[in-house]
Amino acid sequence: MPAPLSSSVLVERLLDERDLGEGYVRQPQRAERHDDVSVIGCPALEELDGEAAVGGSLTFAQRAKVSFTYVGDGGSEVSEELYSDTETRLSEGVARIFEAMTSCSTYRVLGGSTSVTVTARKALAARLGDERWSQLLTFSSGGRSSIVKQTAVRTGTVVVVVSGSPGLVDAHLAKAVDKVQRTR
Repeated sequence: MPAPLSSSVLVERLLDERDLGEGYVRQPQRAERHDDVSVIGCPALEELDGEAAVGGSLTFAQRAKVSFTYVGDGGSEVSEELYSDTETRLSEGVARIFEAMTSCSTYRVLGGSTSVTVTARKALAARLGDERWSQLLTFSSGGRSSIVKQTAVRTGTVVVVVSGSPGLVDAHLAKAVDKVQRTR
């Protein structure tokens, strides 16, 4: 059974501007903090930590992340996260979070003084890798809403998660999985 990959190896397998093509700008990594996030109206999600509840990072020890803005489409964003662990831990962990996030069609996320209504539903994922999960999340707050697609593909001891504008996720998911598989 192959061993999990280190975070430094995962960083080398992330998509870059050359992989994506013209019009993509890498975003600086922000420290994501979801310590004060709580979920209301979805018992399965209330049991998870705040970060998982809003589609944040998964809790595997080995990980790497990159985010891009596509300037040709009014600033649409796409991000990629890679995680490595045993196949069993990856499979069970990702399935648990995706199932929890889509177990309730609508719930609220409270972060500080901000309330966001989240509508979640399962989505189809391209037949890539060993396992795959996908969901569409609509975030609504203050009369504005945005749709985010999040798709995860497990290939061996690595999970590739691509999130962002649905069209950009669909356009770059196969490239992300291929880059992980090519450089094993």
